Amino acid sequence: MSFTPGRSRWPDVWLATAARGISSCGDFLAASTLTLALQSAGAGGPAVAGLLVAASLPLVALAPLTGRLADRVDSRTLLVAAGVVQAAICLALAYAGHPALVIGLVALLAAGLAVTQPVLAALVPAMVTPADLPRASALNQTAGTLGALAGPALAGLLVGQFGSRVPLLLDAASYLALVAAGLLIRTRRGGARAVADPRPTPEGMRPTPGGPAGDGRPTLGGPARGWRLRQDRLLFAMVASLAGVVGAVGAINVIEVFFIRETLGSSTTVYGLVTGAWPLGIVAGAWALTPLARRLTDDGRLLGVGLLLLGGCCLAVLGSAAVPSAWLLVPIWLLGGLLNGGDNVVCTVLLARRVPEAARGRAYAIFGAAVQGAGMVGLAAGGLLLDLADPRPLVAACGTVGVLAVAAFAVPVVRAARAERRAERAVAPGSAATVDGAGQRGETARAVGSTP
Repeated sequence: MSFTPGRSRWPDVWLATAARGISSCGDFLAASTLTLALQSAGAGGPAVAGLLVAASLPLVALAPLTGRLADRVDSRTLLVAAGVVQAAICLALAYAGHPALVIGLVALLAAGLAVTQPVLAALVPAMVTPADLPRASALNQTAGTLGALAGPALAGLLVGQFGSRVPLLLDAASYLALVAAGLLIRTRRGGARAVADPRPTPEGMRPTPGGPAGDGRPTLGGPARGWRLRQDRLLFAMVASLAGVVGAVGAINVIEVFFIRETLGSSTTVYGLVTGAWPLGIVAGAWALTPLARRLTDDGRLLGVGLLLLGGCCLAVLGSAAVPSAWLLVPIWLLGGLLNGGDNVVCTVLLARRVPEAARGRAYAIFGAAVQGAGMVGLAAGGLLLDLADPRPLVAACGTVGVLAVAAFAVPVVRAARAERRAERAVAPGSAATVDGAGQRGETARAVGSTP
């Protein structure tokens, strides 16, 4: 699938990285602030779960629309407009008092996120060459996770000192980073862009209009309009396994605030610092797995590595149920985050390698919707289960169910990887890429340099 021709545009990568980091910090700052406000006000698990569902539901429900917007509307227009609207919503959220109004504004804020996430995700592969994609993905992942690291920690400190209004006002300001990025990034995609690619395209595929940078340079396209996730068995297995594991362990996002604050008797500051351990591990994991993702060109094997990393994440959750002190969660969650970060790079690289450039916005939106939808199942389960059991056994249950989910998905992942290898062996060296009867991609794109 197409990437930017020539050299990578690292200034654009850094701008996108900064925008994601700052806006991610604002997202987690708001989520942690509102979660702490509800818990401190005496709200139970259902209230916290309701807030988190409101922050996730638009990402799932709007994915079919926002994915197409990301592919068909100018990325600059989307980033600027969404950034301005999100800043205004968060400003209103800082002064909202009624719980129903707060939840409604949170849902609107998430609707903006449903637009900006696929736009930024699809822009990154358009900025770099195939060889630089793992590094660019690691940078982007680092920015997002550093924001996730700083957000809860800032929320814990600021809520304890100033209440909830100050962190929400800071969150409103953070969304202006998206506006700046939209105006400054030269790489653009979506909308009416440039000319079709004159280079030969694989059999069954057609050129898509516009270069990845939106400057008239050619790009190798693909069957963007006809692209469907289910046609690529390997990607389908990746999304299904990740969504299944997220659904299995997703309840931990509701349970953790009660586990850390009540079971382990920690302050809001300690809560913010401890929950930042997992994102810090994600940063390390993204960079640790980047060399492997760059060298491992067998997509099936790369997916297998991702599944093993998911299993390690679930074991970390299971192990955290035994700690007597919140501080002992830090090394365990650092390890879990490290494995999580590696899996994130695996997923990003596989999506960019296997999806036509003109359909990447839709692909990232579908991917995000699947994960968020599974996470909502976990959130709902967590809110209900907290009324039936104590947090510690629930944490153990999350880890156990996650490990079982990984084991269950191992079979379809292995089958998809084997089907991929059979499809590649069926294509003679030097021939065009084909699609086999199962919808698997058989490719010799390496011969024309479009994939690493």
